[in-house]
Amino acid sequence: MMTERLLFLQVHGGGGYDSDFSDDEGQGETSQRGVKRKREDDLLRKPFQKGRHTKVAHRDVATHEYDREEARNRRHHLISMNAFERHKKFVSDYILYYGGKVEDLRRSTANDKSDLDVVRENHRFLWRDEDEEEMTWEKELAKKYYDKLFKEYCIADLSRYKENKFGFRWRVEKEVVSGKGQFLCGNKRCEKEDGLKSWEVNFAYVEQGEKRNALVKLRLCPECSFKLNYHHNEEPDSLSEADHWKGPAPTMEEKSREEKFDEYFEDMFL
Repeated sequence: MMTERLLFLQVHGGGGYDSDFSDDEGQGETSQRGVKRKREDDLLRKPFQKGRHTKVAHRDVATHEYDREEARNRRHHLISMNAFERHKKFVSDYILYYGGKVEDLRRSTANDKSDLDVVRENHRFLWRDEDEEEMTWEKELAKKYYDKLFKEYCIADLSRYKENKFGFRWRVEKEVVSGKGQFLCGNKRCEKEDGLKSWEVNFAYVEQGEKRNALVKLRLCPECSFKLNYHHNEEPDSLSEADHWKGPAPTMEEKSREEKFDEYFEDMFL
């Protein structure tokens, strides 16, 4: 009985049977295959690629990354807006956080001035040396506008000639090109070009609270010339009606347009 048991152990337990698929050979082949696969994975792995099995990040790290991503998205959103849309968003955020109304943040426009308002306040009909002593940016703007004016002939406003009040200003480039004030009547409401006559007027005016005088030149038609001299055209009462018809009427020599041009250019190049 003991002999049979030993034989049984020898056959079954001692490896009496052989197999082509033994465990030792299978383990060796599996290990070689794993090493080969690991080597291939190392070769195919990209520099920025993470491993297959990564650790779970800490909550603080995840929160920090989320905040960075939100800030990046907010920055891109602000960059995509124009200046006015960005301003409105900031104002609405301010009101939403601190409270209040949009009217409380609206700037008062009562004291706003345009360039034209600044020029009107600081304009000079004639700039003198003492006017340029203490120059501010408002005066510099008015002086720059003054330098662009053409100061040979004036444009007149004769609408209040019966009150002996006249307005004069220098010509701008557009009027010089069109001939207004030299080859057309210098009255701003008159466009006649026949019978023009040159006048020199002592223009008395008040500027910046100071009385000043300037000698200006005008070119006016007969009708506007009468308005200019309205208070100097009154004749004495002793002159009878017959005296008006005594002798022929004086003739005025009219100059052609070419002669006017020649005379104008002679005065320029003298």
